[in-house]
Amino acid sequence: MRVLLLSWEFPPHIVGGLGKHIMDLAPELARQGMEVHLITPLLRGGEKHEITSDGVHVYRVEPPNMDSYGFVSYVQHTNSLMEAAARTLAAETGELDIIHAHDWLAAHAGVALKHEWHRPLVTTIHATERGRQGGYIGGGHAAQVNHIEWWMTYESWRIIACSSFMAHQINNYFGTPLDKIDVVPNGVYISPDPFTSEGQRLAFRRNYAQDDEPLVYYVGRLVYEKGLHILIDCWSQVQEVFPNARLVIAGTGAYLHSLKHRAWALGIGAAVNFAGFITDEERDKLYHCADVAVFPSLYEPFGIVALEAMAACCPVVVAETGGLTEVVKLHETGLTVHPNDPGSLAWGILHTLQHPEWSQARANNALVVTRDVFNWRHIASETIQVYQRAFDDWVQSSWGK
Repeated sequence: MRVLLLSWEFPPHIVGGLGKHIMDLAPELARQGMEVHLITPLLRGGEKHEITSDGVHVYRVEPPNMDSYGFVSYVQHTNSLMEAAARTLAAETGELDIIHAHDWLAAHAGVALKHEWHRPLVTTIHATERGRQGGYIGGGHAAQVNHIEWWMTYESWRIIACSSFMAHQINNYFGTPLDKIDVVPNGVYISPDPFTSEGQRLAFRRNYAQDDEPLVYYVGRLVYEKGLHILIDCWSQVQEVFPNARLVIAGTGAYLHSLKHRAWALGIGAAVNFAGFITDEERDKLYHCADVAVFPSLYEPFGIVALEAMAACCPVVVAETGGLTEVVKLHETGLTVHPNDPGSLAWGILHTLQHPEWSQARANNALVVTRDVFNWRHIASETIQVYQRAFDDWVQSSWGK
């Protein structure tokens, strides 16, 4: 089967969970026999055309000058260029069987090619604008994106959601029938321990905390819906029990300045290390060094960072919200706490630090779950089943014939 993937992100351009999903899904699809062609904007380097070591054909299109557009218009113009690249691809290599678009950022190209080629469109919805806005949609950018998301779900032959939470959100927000939605989770690779000795691990850890200082870790985008202000607000309660505890917040985003100001205003600025952008290697080393990884999101369609921590056998504390509750099971694979509640979050962190043997047992359970359930081989296989179902339905239909 020949598959066209349309995505706003692909390495080296990775912003969040969408990019990580595509980065791991595309090669696994190719390994399982799909002929994968991926079109993406040329935003942070990379060749205009390359075939990866796993056999994925990648085409990067030069986007327009963003200064001339608002963001939604910029995305639409870029999608027109992605459409053109897809037409050239089809003219040179033949028809493709399935179009698979990811989020509203690829909606216009996906829908246009569906109607032009008369081929089924499969869409993965990674998050919704209404969800990011706490259920409220006003005007302007948010209303535009919300409408595009509705239009994309309407036009899609089948929709993939990364969690049951997201499936029901798509159903509630857009009126999409549940029998049109397939739940296929995100996945993770289990990498070997990056440290060859305890001395090496301690040497790296000392960049962030002394040996007697508990190390609490967050990595991800610094935006409001990630709930980092709740983590800052709970820290004084953590310090009442562990005065020398250190908090590392890694990542970048529009909320960085506000979080720094909040930490110093609360008198905890010296205990918080805003590490900024870190490489994947540093991220994984911190997972293997930290006493607990914390993800206090207010809105989280899935929570791939929690899965990454679990794959590194790092104890996790997450807010009981969205897809996180489908990834982390209370007292089995981690601790879940009430969202938007500093006291509950402090309890989760303290319980983890005070009972390291229980925490490690949960982390060991989590590692087994990531290996057996959230592995990319299984996830790619489920995705291919969605493709096959869409293609078989199309073959049996009269549409486009």
